[in-house]
Amino acid sequence: MPDTALERIRNFCIVAHVDHGKSTLSDRILEATNAVDPREMREQYLDSMDLERERGITIKAQNVRVTWRDHVLQLIDTPGHVDFGYEVSRSLAACEGVVLLVDAAQGIEAQTLANCYLALEHDLDIVAALNKIDLPSADPERYAAEIETVLGIPASSILHISAKTGQGVPELLDAVVERIPPPKGDPAAPLRGLIFDSSYDQYRGVVSAVRIFEGTLHDGQKLRFMQAGATHDIEEIGIRAPAPTPVATLGPGEVGYLIAGIKDVGEARSGETVTAAGPKGATEPLAGYRDPKPMVFCGLFPVEGDDFADLREALEKLRLNDSSFTYEPETSGALGFGFRCGFLGLLHMEIVRERLEREFDLALIATAPSVAYMAHLTNGQVVEVDNPSAMPAANHVESIEEPFLTTTVLLPTGYTGTVIDLCQTRRGEMVKMEYLSPERIELVYRVPLAEVVVDFFDQLKSRTKGYASLDYEPAGYEASELVKIDILLNGVPVDAFSSIIHKSKADEYGRKMCEKLKELIPRQLFDVPIQAAIGGRFIARQTVKAKRKDVLAKCYGGDISRKRKLLDRQKEGKKRMKNIGRVEVPQEAFVSALRLDDD
Repeated sequence: MPDTALERIRNFCIVAHVDHGKSTLSDRILEATNAVDPREMREQYLDSMDLERERGITIKAQNVRVTWRDHVLQLIDTPGHVDFGYEVSRSLAACEGVVLLVDAAQGIEAQTLANCYLALEHDLDIVAALNKIDLPSADPERYAAEIETVLGIPASSILHISAKTGQGVPELLDAVVERIPPPKGDPAAPLRGLIFDSSYDQYRGVVSAVRIFEGTLHDGQKLRFMQAGATHDIEEIGIRAPAPTPVATLGPGEVGYLIAGIKDVGEARSGETVTAAGPKGATEPLAGYRDPKPMVFCGLFPVEGDDFADLREALEKLRLNDSSFTYEPETSGALGFGFRCGFLGLLHMEIVRERLEREFDLALIATAPSVAYMAHLTNGQVVEVDNPSAMPAANHVESIEEPFLTTTVLLPTGYTGTVIDLCQTRRGEMVKMEYLSPERIELVYRVPLAEVVVDFFDQLKSRTKGYASLDYEPAGYEASELVKIDILLNGVPVDAFSSIIHKSKADEYGRKMCEKLKELIPRQLFDVPIQAAIGGRFIARQTVKAKRKDVLAKCYGGDISRKRKLLDRQKEGKKRMKNIGRVEVPQEAFVSALRLDDD
């Protein structure tokens, strides 16, 4: 359908909070437009990863083209979790409008607000719909009024649908056609297309999702990738309907895929502009994306040292598919060679690690998550520290700044006290407290990122029986009283266990870590002291007692001096062994000890 008139194209994506029914609505749209044979239909049709199906969440944005009443609708299904907000912003850049989905039984959640503001920032038209009206607890009238109050969308224009039963879906598609404007673009202008997603196929190389803004893309054309500066011949262009279908051309406003035999994954990053090679090409690239800034860092090390090269290759391929994480090589005395990786959040870290283990068959150890600190040194330098073991010595550090977040929590008023208590214990400062309705309240707190990354979200959910929702955004750096804690085994610091902690919690952390390691480290032939230290000051200690051979077993009765001589000789041997002995720490001990915060 390459010659589709611009007036008949609608590009839109579905945005909502987690579990508000985006993927289910995509399924109903595929059914309503007869895009999929009923015999092949399955739940979460567009979610292609096993991981997405198991967890019931969308991780990667997916696109599909369907036809509805003489119009071509190009739909992008986006993730809802706060960690994958980057995927959402990339999808919005390829659209003219969004369908904003709100749960009719829960109302507006934190991510609903965040995604709505993101859409308004991109200047997109919004079609609001209340989903799950088939639930007994649904109250669409009340939540329509709430949407009008909070977001300013008239209650009369909000559609009532059920993505589960299909009720109201045809009316929603009609509203998309009526309210979302068609794309603009001149087919005769120099070609400019935006790559908004890529994946790696081991047989065909890089497969890129592309949105054409100006000009026409022809099969077999020679393309220039403007940021990478590389040129490639097109092998195939096509549309996803939802099965990949090759076409001869893609015109302005159309979304499709592009295969150009690219083997180097760095040449087709998201945000890249493609144009025709030679003098007919465009001179100015399209505005790409701001590179996302990693918030959480951890070390990933292969359990088997020989897998280091495989891990590097796996990270390269995964980075193409998910350009929001970063990695660089690092070496650890305890864990060997690995990579320091940066992620947008804890769920993002967990998903990337699980994808590496599943898709590339790797066994990995992840160190405890940490954040990036700014260390101001006594000589006037400022150093970014994303790994506790890289923190300069305490006598060279004047002050340490840590990153803060502005967190927005939406919750029922009955849980206000317990959530305020949680935020206060995590060193949070209240910014504002606002009632959205008599039953719902919005709390905005400024909280250190280090306090959020570990288990803040889990605590929030358990304290509010799952009714609270969380959204956050970076809020700059601020000086704090932070200290670096080293863990020493037999007097030798183990870099994998180092951590940067607020002064008020340092003693408790050191004590817990020593107690946990005492249980995990097997007994050696000599006493092993486990110590937690801040600079040169020890704050906690445990000892793993030595295995002892009973040297007195053959002595029965007789002179005490004989026994004393044997014990002294044993003592001498132990002393010598302690000086030269290395403490062998099993891999399981690393994995368990670094899960200290999960307890």
